[in-house]
Amino acid sequence: MKRQFTAGGVVYKRENSKGKDEPLWLITKSSPSEIFPTTFWRLPKGWLDDEDQGKNPGPKTTGEKKATEEEIREAAKREVREEGGVEAKIVKKIQTERFFITYEGDRILKFITYFLMEYISDLPEGFGFETSEIAWLPYEEARNKLKHSSEKKILDKAKNILDSGVQENLI
Repeated sequence: MKRQFTAGGVVYKRENSKGKDEPLWLITKSSPSEIFPTTFWRLPKGWLDDEDQGKNPGPKTTGEKKATEEEIREAAKREVREEGGVEAKIVKKIQTERFFITYEGDRILKFITYFLMEYISDLPEGFGFETSEIAWLPYEEARNKLKHSSEKKILDKAKNILDSGVQENLI
């Protein structure tokens, strides 16, 4: 059975609006592609590594080579930069999701490790070609826009971690 290892981030930033210090959440809208011609809103995530200039998954993505925790964290930060156009720091690991997908007739066990991340700054170059638009939204709006229920649950967990008063200096 084929496996695929990926990482991503649930990025928030604090914004004082109308006297409320409400976090805004980053979601990204996919660009149309051959595989996914219809755009949809998602959390930024992607392969741990790739080959052939992004056309094929690399040995860490396929599980041929075991990725370290640091490599998984770096992949999550890279995907947030590429798909979200922002620099962010990891606050806490949320969890690793596991599920099956079918791609080109192959059944693949997919792993996505998500991290709660805090916004640092916008990148001057913005987001990459895989993204057509980004949005910073309050929790309910962000949750309603996300296409996949599994990503809605990850956003829920990220909000709960943030609401519990995570102390970043202890992480």
